[in-house]
Amino acid sequence: MTTTTRQRPAAIILTPAAETRVANLMADAPADAIGVKLSTPRRGCSGLAYSVDYVSQANPLDEKIETPGGLFFIDSASVLYLIGSTMDWQEDDFTAGFVFQNPNAKGSCGCGESFTV
Repeated sequence: MTTTTRQRPAAIILTPAAETRVANLMADAPADAIGVKLSTPRRGCSGLAYSVDYVSQANPLDEKIETPGGLFFIDSASVLYLIGSTMDWQEDDFTAGFVFQNPNAKGSCGCGESFTV
């Protein structure tokens, strides 16, 4: 009897614009950076916020997504809050930043900086 392991889908989907932004971040990254990491620290009006930072060493418990521009990690403590989300990069004349469509978010603050599950 043979068993096959099915590839698990990534916890979140990065749009092409988000992947390009990760590539740009990695092109300008500090020398010790191995990738970019998304986490959801407790802060803001609604309780949780999105935070994207450089990471210098991999945590084996973190989710790892290989993008064309470099490694993208998701903090292991944040994965459950992010499953099924889409991460995009948007720029206009006044703002630029990652934008998240998160089906797990039950609400967000008026400024859009934090969310609750």
